[in-house]
Amino acid sequence: MHNRIRIQITGTVQGVGFRPFVYNLANKYNLKGFCLNDSRGVLIEVQGELIDRFIEEIKTSPPPLSRIEELTSRVLVDGEAYEDFSIRESVSHQGNFTFVSSDIATCQDCLRELFDPLDRRHYYPFINCTNCGPRYSITKDIPYDRSNTTMDCFTMCEACESEYHDPANRRFHAQPNACPVCGPQLMLLNNEGFTVQTQDPISTVCTLLHDGKIVAVKGLGGYHLACDALNSNAVSFLRKRKYREDKPFAVMMENIETANNFCFVNAKEETLLLSIQRPIVLLRKKSSCTIPNDIAPDNPYLGVMLPYTPLHYLIIKESELPLVMTSGNVSDEPIAYKNTEAFARLKGIVDYFLVHDRDIFMRCDDSVVKVVEDNEMIIRRSRGYAPFPVRLQYAFTKPVLACGAFLKNTFCLARGNHAFLSHHIGDLENTETMNSYETAIEHYKRLFSIEPKVIAYDLHPEYISTKYALAQNDDILKIGVQHHHAHIVSCMAENNIHDKVIGVAFDGLGYGDDGKFWGGEFLIADFSEYERAGHLDYVPMPGGEQAIKEPWRMAISYLYHMYGNDIPMLRLFNNPKFIEEKNDKLGFLWQQLLSSPLERGAVGVLRKSYTPLNPLFLEGNHKRLKFLNIKLEILFKMLSRKINSPLTSSMGRLFDGVASLLDLQHSVNYEGQAAIKLESIADECETGHYLFGINTNAGAHSNMPIIIQWQPVIKHIIEDMQHGIASPIISARFHNTIVEMVVQVCTMLSNSKGINDVVLSGGVFQNNFLLSRLVKKLKLQGFTVYSHKKVPCNDGGLSLGQAVIASERYKTCV
Repeated sequence: MHNRIRIQITGTVQGVGFRPFVYNLANKYNLKGFCLNDSRGVLIEVQGELIDRFIEEIKTSPPPLSRIEELTSRVLVDGEAYEDFSIRESVSHQGNFTFVSSDIATCQDCLRELFDPLDRRHYYPFINCTNCGPRYSITKDIPYDRSNTTMDCFTMCEACESEYHDPANRRFHAQPNACPVCGPQLMLLNNEGFTVQTQDPISTVCTLLHDGKIVAVKGLGGYHLACDALNSNAVSFLRKRKYREDKPFAVMMENIETANNFCFVNAKEETLLLSIQRPIVLLRKKSSCTIPNDIAPDNPYLGVMLPYTPLHYLIIKESELPLVMTSGNVSDEPIAYKNTEAFARLKGIVDYFLVHDRDIFMRCDDSVVKVVEDNEMIIRRSRGYAPFPVRLQYAFTKPVLACGAFLKNTFCLARGNHAFLSHHIGDLENTETMNSYETAIEHYKRLFSIEPKVIAYDLHPEYISTKYALAQNDDILKIGVQHHHAHIVSCMAENNIHDKVIGVAFDGLGYGDDGKFWGGEFLIADFSEYERAGHLDYVPMPGGEQAIKEPWRMAISYLYHMYGNDIPMLRLFNNPKFIEEKNDKLGFLWQQLLSSPLERGAVGVLRKSYTPLNPLFLEGNHKRLKFLNIKLEILFKMLSRKINSPLTSSMGRLFDGVASLLDLQHSVNYEGQAAIKLESIADECETGHYLFGINTNAGAHSNMPIIIQWQPVIKHIIEDMQHGIASPIISARFHNTIVEMVVQVCTMLSNSKGINDVVLSGGVFQNNFLLSRLVKKLKLQGFTVYSHKKVPCNDGGLSLGQAVIASERYKTCV
């Protein structure tokens, strides 16, 4: 009798056609035995002569969508003799886990059938096979069997059942297998919830889109809001109804050729557009682009994706339109994914709903990527990427939950060598998003059998994610992690760096150890500790959080701390639009002062002095200008007397302030808007830069951090403006200044610390102009430079760093 071998395979081996592949391979080598899904992956037992060749082919030629993490085998000395090879029912083992496949774009074989008039699935919008279709978004539990998905309520017809059990068929054990006879169905409803009578919902939807209507389309991970991307009126209506004033919309296009009509598409971008993940790819617009500016206002890039479900293909092909496909939500809420929820939340936005009866179990937004220096940069890691883990050359000794940040939240559950970053949760600003956050955490814990013994959280006491962490059971060790340390370690972990590095963390802000808001940081860091080796000089944020939403406040703050009340008359203050806008915006300060406690000395005086000049009583431009000047005086007093003006070292706020000084953006409707506009105008041919200051009493010869002084930068920008230098040149010089600043400080730290590895992290490094020039300059200076490629450099990647730091610190607590 031949030896009997047991093989255990872990990785992404469920929902990717692995068992059918093993079945056919076993028959190819005339082996007997069985395979099955279990909660670790795929288990195989085989008898026969050619087992070594069988195992070798599994390793070298697995199914294209699978990822083998580990394959182990051992000889069994006894047991049953097998008569054939079969696929057995799945089994579960408590405490073990397997990877869950992400949702996969429609494969070419299914597309051929979809548009084949002779195929029984011709024009069926839910066609799929073992190589494509829904996975994560329909998975309720593991093992990945139909009974553990939202397809469990659909009983396969005789034809589908035959395919499912036919080893030679592409749908052999394809769990979402269905057809028009037995599977999910489309329905078209109006925004009052009544069914629209039509024999062909897709054709009717295409007519509605041509007529300028807005349609909610149920996709893989939630609803999209769709309209004709070439119809300015439809786009404008969508913006108003969704309360999304400026933030760019994504556009779905039929193919690469269509994308090339509007945007530049290089080879790497084409590869990403056509990948099985099908993310939104940020492409540079052509000057001839006829997509309305309102799709991505004042932005040189357009977010483009190709169809990734059969339903998308059918709508795009029949309508022959590029379509806005934006998340189905009101701004700042999570994407709608349940039918009843969508009707309640979206009926005020859309005219019609194209729905179906296959439930989505876990919502999942589209991913967003771009290409920088021929490398993929992930901006938002979600559909197509999650829940596949980041595999690290680092071992978590105890399971960890990292709760993430406030903006662009993701959480991370980690065990062994794997960090399971969640799909994009979003900004934790409301109850709906918080409920989504908590539900997703519980789902991940169940899928990957992780019960955390350590919880990591951000130091900011008001972050909802922090409050969530601190509210967990007392028997779980809770570890606070500084925001920018987490940024650096996130990048270190994905690049498998374990030694100390010079970490450059530039972002909007994060809570510092001193209670101030950091964001322009140079850290000497490893996985457990960091030294704050340098940072931008502090500057007040007048109005606190409001200064983030209104960059003009930062512009005034920078100017005030250089010139006091005697600020030069810049274009910022000569712009009638600014005066008009600030008549409303400065009203916030007015209300703030009116509601301030009387005991705050100067505030009480201001309340008494300026009550007659309430904006409600002012009319005309002259009086508005007078009102503006008064409000600026109030702002100056707030700054001088430190009233609601927390200090920040943020690089993101410096970008905001410069954008306002150049009259580009005085208030923002989404994070990073001012900085994006500043980058977008930068003259790529300009090589000049401004002088900046460095506190030479700190740094190399002191335990005090290096202080980078921004004052000379602002001074030279003002001088350029007064000499009529064009804004694109000023923008480029400013960007180049930041490059010089980083290189000089890194050189000082390298000389004093003996470290040559530089790690770049934080949302500011989403800036192509800055990042590409900085990396080149650092490399020319002999540094080894690391940036993000697997997780976002913004706060969407923060939870990975939190998890590693907490795990490392846990070791010192036991």
